[in-house]
Amino acid sequence: MKRLTIGLFAHVDAGKTTFAEQLLYHTNSIRSRGRVDHQDAYLDSHEIERARGITVFADQAIMEYKGDKYHLIDTPGHVDFSPEMERALQIIDYAIVIVSAVEGVQGHTETVWQLLRKHDIPTFFFINKADRVGADISQVEEDIRQQLTGDISSLTDGFVAGRVAEPLREMMAERDESMLEAFLEGRDDPGFWLEGLRRMIRDGRLFPYACGSALQDSGVVEFLEQLHLLTVAEYDGDAPFGGRIYKIKHDESGVRQTFIKAVSGRLRVRDLLAYASGEQQYEEKVTRMLWVNGARTQAVEQAEAGDLFAVLGLSAAEVGQGLGQLEDKLVYDAEPTLQAKVEFPASLHVQQVLGAFRLLNAEDPSLNVVWNESLQEIHIRVMGLIQLEVLEQLVKERFGFAITFGQPEILYKETIQSSVTGYGHFEPLRHYAEVHLLLEPGERGSGLEFTSVCHPDDLGYSYQNLIQTHLYEREHHGLLTGMPVTDLKITLLRGAAHKEHTHGGDFREATFRALRQGLEKAENVLLEPYYDFKIKVSIDEMGRVLSDIQRAAGVFEPPQTSGSQAVITGRVPVSTFMSYSTEFASFTHGRGSIRCVFGGYDRCHNSEEVIERLGYRKEADPLYTSSSIFCAKGAGYSVPWAEAEAKMHLL
Repeated sequence: MKRLTIGLFAHVDAGKTTFAEQLLYHTNSIRSRGRVDHQDAYLDSHEIERARGITVFADQAIMEYKGDKYHLIDTPGHVDFSPEMERALQIIDYAIVIVSAVEGVQGHTETVWQLLRKHDIPTFFFINKADRVGADISQVEEDIRQQLTGDISSLTDGFVAGRVAEPLREMMAERDESMLEAFLEGRDDPGFWLEGLRRMIRDGRLFPYACGSALQDSGVVEFLEQLHLLTVAEYDGDAPFGGRIYKIKHDESGVRQTFIKAVSGRLRVRDLLAYASGEQQYEEKVTRMLWVNGARTQAVEQAEAGDLFAVLGLSAAEVGQGLGQLEDKLVYDAEPTLQAKVEFPASLHVQQVLGAFRLLNAEDPSLNVVWNESLQEIHIRVMGLIQLEVLEQLVKERFGFAITFGQPEILYKETIQSSVTGYGHFEPLRHYAEVHLLLEPGERGSGLEFTSVCHPDDLGYSYQNLIQTHLYEREHHGLLTGMPVTDLKITLLRGAAHKEHTHGGDFREATFRALRQGLEKAENVLLEPYYDFKIKVSIDEMGRVLSDIQRAAGVFEPPQTSGSQAVITGRVPVSTFMSYSTEFASFTHGRGSIRCVFGGYDRCHNSEEVIERLGYRKEADPLYTSSSIFCAKGAGYSVPWAEAEAKMHLL
């Protein structure tokens, strides 16, 4: 039995969920086909999704076709739920990208395509809504060629009755030497050409497309058969177990369900799984296993390579974590650029609200829930305003109380422009640790990087590893705004411990003080998030768009014109452009298109204004101090950062 995970991707309203309903119906997975507008779609089972008519959660279903088993994942199409889409993306075997035959390639289609190519996921296209007024299949095909890839191939005239036809053989020959040789020889072995086509699809050298109408059930059955014939599974069921966690969910009773993709071997109920979470190592027993099919679950005793399933019994495993043979943890690209304060009535205890949001954070780590002890506030990070609206509904539905959010703020970050050495010493009575750190500017987007040149004879590896752990255990506040520090190369130069007096937490204190003391001496730089944008507009409206970009402190490449249309690409701060799509749609009357994707952080265009508005007081930050603690006459005393270096023991 072939086991594959198929992911469905599309821009909002391209018909993705309706297409999923047809696949499930034709594989007898559901008895009747639901519709988004009727609020009865099988995979949009959540009340929030049905009310809004959009996919919010990456839900899954199981379908069987001609003896093979397929796990189908319907992913969100709205940019606010990109983290949910990306977590699903990294465990799929093949992707189906749905493109509307009327609207063509849209902003989120391009975003999805870039992610699929980054992760080398074999991809099929289905051009949907071919029955609609204004549908133009040939124009959409050209759009895909121009904007996504020139390596698309039609299944309509290229793959007939399970055989690779002449036009498709010619395309294959243009892209593969062995295929070219066979083509010139006139080789007519159907099995040879079929296997070659499968390989080229799997390797990302050809991207087949079909067309039809999911709503009218046209072309879907034919596409399902083509998908079945042209996909291959490459899992080793006899190898030791390896798996990847791709989702955490809590049922109505609050029981934690850990969703796993098995990539090798088998897993059975009562098997032990070892994993790390933070500094702690866990070894826990799988107490129950479930197939998840829409809103339904079914208890099973084992799962095999290629399967998606949920387990009970893992208390602290995180999304992205590898299990068994996979020991790494994935890092996701989607990065929220907004943060908001959670507001709730005084009648609610803060721990009740914080507990709910920590549970949501386990399910969606991109929320990055933070409890600000000094302000007694809960802060979260989000992709956009629609996500905040959904979270309000979700909290009310799941936890039974109402919350709102303060006005979301741009999430700024900080870095340094010059290299400095930071010194930290922590020596109250019967404690001891000293740390010297070289801080250097890192490349944009590099985050924090740690290395050590400290000799183990001076400070043992266990202490050096402890310093590294503390640097990565939480975000560190910059001095300008208190926002996270990033793009920093940190090198451990020297360190010292005491045989008797160094205890747990001493190196945490010394490390944080060394980092903070270095920041005090450095030239600090405020960073803000940027969009990389691509705007398509008529030449008549191009001038206004270019003026708007300049007014928003953005930059652009020379516009590319073709006929009456212009394509403008460039870069612009999120803070000045996050609401521009509404204005753009208004003056272009919906005829233009705009695509904005997170393009990383760069220098803030209005640093002084932001610093003054945020009003961060570095001396009042309870989490950090740049002073060091030394000991004299049996008591610890504090030394300000400017004087601490001269008192260090290792100088």
